[in-house]
Amino acid sequence: MNIQHVPVEHVHQTWPLVEDFIKWGLVHSQGDYTIEQVKASVASGQWMLVVAVDGTEVYGAMTISFFNRPNDRVAFITTVGGKNIINDDTFAQLKNLVAAFGATYIEAAGRESVMRMLEHQGFKEKYRIAGVKL
Repeated sequence: MNIQHVPVEHVHQTWPLVEDFIKWGLVHSQGDYTIEQVKASVASGQWMLVVAVDGTEVYGAMTISFFNRPNDRVAFITTVGGKNIINDDTFAQLKNLVAAFGATYIEAAGRESVMRMLEHQGFKEKYRIAGVKL
C-alpha cells in the first residue's frame, strides 16, 4: 500500500473516492468539524488530503493540518479513516511525506483505540484534551 498526498488541484476529482473514509473518521470526532468543513479546509489548501492506495484502489484517507510551534513544525492528523492503513510501512511513508512539507513532528488526537494503534508507531501521550462549550 502506498501513502500519497493529493495536490489541491486534484481534491475535487479525488473527493468522491475518499469522502466515506473521512466521514467514518468523523464518527468519533466529538463534533469538532463536519464533513463539509473538512472538504472546505482541504479544497482551500488549509489541510492536506492523504490517501492510502494500492494500484488504483483507495483503502483509506486522512487529512493533515500543518502549524508551527517555536521548536517544531507539526503535522496534525485531523481525520483518518480506512481499514489497516497505518502499519510500519505506511507510517514510514507518512513520516517521509510530511517531512517533505517541513514537518518535524506528528501529532494526532483520538479515542483510546486510535491511541493504542498509534503507540505501535512510537506515539507517546503528551496530554489529554478536555473542553466545555460556552
